Amino acid sequence: MTEPRVLSVVSEIYPLIKTGGLADVAGALPGALRAEGVDMRTLVPGYPAVMAALDHAEPIQTFRNLFGGPARLLSAKAGDLNLLVLDAPHLYARPGNPYIGPDGLDWPDNALRFGALAKTGAEIGKGMLPQFVPHVVHAHDWQTALIPAYLRFGPKGQRMPGTVITIHNLAFQGRFPADLLNALELPPKSFVFDGVEHYGLIGFLKAGLQLSDRITTVSPTYAAEIQRDETGMGFDGLLRARSWRLTGILNGLNTNVWSPADDPHIALNYDIDTLSARAANKAALQEALGLDLRPDAMIAGMITRLSDQKGLDMLLEVLPLLFQENMQIVLLGSGDPDLEAKLRAAADSLPGRIGVHIGYSETLAHRIQAGSDVILVPSRFEPCGLTQLCALRYGALPVVARVGGLADSIIDANDMAMAAGVATGFQFSPVNSDAFAWALSKAATLFHDQAVWRTMQTNGMKSDLSWRIPAKRYAALYRELILARKAEGVAA
Repeated sequence: MTEPRVLSVVSEIYPLIKTGGLADVAGALPGALRAEGVDMRTLVPGYPAVMAALDHAEPIQTFRNLFGGPARLLSAKAGDLNLLVLDAPHLYARPGNPYIGPDGLDWPDNALRFGALAKTGAEIGKGMLPQFVPHVVHAHDWQTALIPAYLRFGPKGQRMPGTVITIHNLAFQGRFPADLLNALELPPKSFVFDGVEHYGLIGFLKAGLQLSDRITTVSPTYAAEIQRDETGMGFDGLLRARSWRLTGILNGLNTNVWSPADDPHIALNYDIDTLSARAANKAALQEALGLDLRPDAMIAGMITRLSDQKGLDMLLEVLPLLFQENMQIVLLGSGDPDLEAKLRAAADSLPGRIGVHIGYSETLAHRIQAGSDVILVPSRFEPCGLTQLCALRYGALPVVARVGGLADSIIDANDMAMAAGVATGFQFSPVNSDAFAWALSKAATLFHDQAVWRTMQTNGMKSDLSWRIPAKRYAALYRELILARKAEGVAA
């Protein structure tokens, strides 16, 4: 079989622009797939941060009017990333967050901004670029989920690549008024139940889930959860109906970026044989966030978006227990203003015990992983989560809710796992403050048994957290799809 050519279409990509785990996946997957014989190129919007990071860029296509203004398609390189960059200043030349304006609200033209990205991805899939004609177009999340709609409802007789959509978080669905159909250059026939219509609106994600050849999400457990009434967020029926096309593939971690042995952000590098060096990182973290310099205290770290999903309310509820158990708290994140205020107030009321940094700092994220004893991920739902994978890599033991990718990636310190010597962290269920408190208390007890603790640390650090196995699964999925399209008599 010929080498699969895949166009990945994303709204963010690490290290050029990042708001969450999607960027990490988009940045790491192409390199991992190269080892599997897959030629992947990535189409990304030309935000200012992206344009500034390009090592080389060559215009290869022009658009006189792309949803309201002229645009160019650039063939570009940024490090080892092979990119196609949609340079459309009227859509993307804006400061800050790619989705949200300075007022904290969604950009009012997000439908057109990401409709343009999807339309361009579909045109490339049809063969617009002779130098790169993909067998498969791989969309990610709602921002690119109209791709299969542009393909399905385009002119008859056009080239039809295979399509895959990956759900990184089902909570973000991209729904817009129906009167934008014409502006999005979608025909009236697309506005049907089996097309882009979703409760009277244009549903970007709904279109992708309805029309893609294959659906993936970022962990096997999350793939099962989103088919249930209580956790399917309105898509459970559709996903059950298309379950044979749905696959859960657990995310990997960029182990070059997240490597305590040569991490430039941390106070002292270490590996599995020099875990004692974590003490220096712990002290540096305590000093950086104004905590009491106490090596005997168990530091519980949290790196997260501040939202109800992430269980911050449960953290606030269990604070008295944490201090009873001689813990210190460090937290990095931003989001809900009410949660930000409550966390600041908690830190102000308990100086030396709680350190809170509102915002984001890549350096501090690495330092929290290297200096914390446990990493907390009490999410009510979590498609995959990368924080707990970083924790395993750095020898911090994750305390996680038994949901989604957290359930798939952490081996709970239950009696059987402890007897077999394979535990890597602590899971709790149901997802409430009582169960969370129980898991924290268990972690605090084991923290004082340094032999057991060291075994759990080394178990985590020995885990294969790389993209090697996920890349093999994606490559197999692409090849299976290409063969299926050929069997159906559809050229891909």
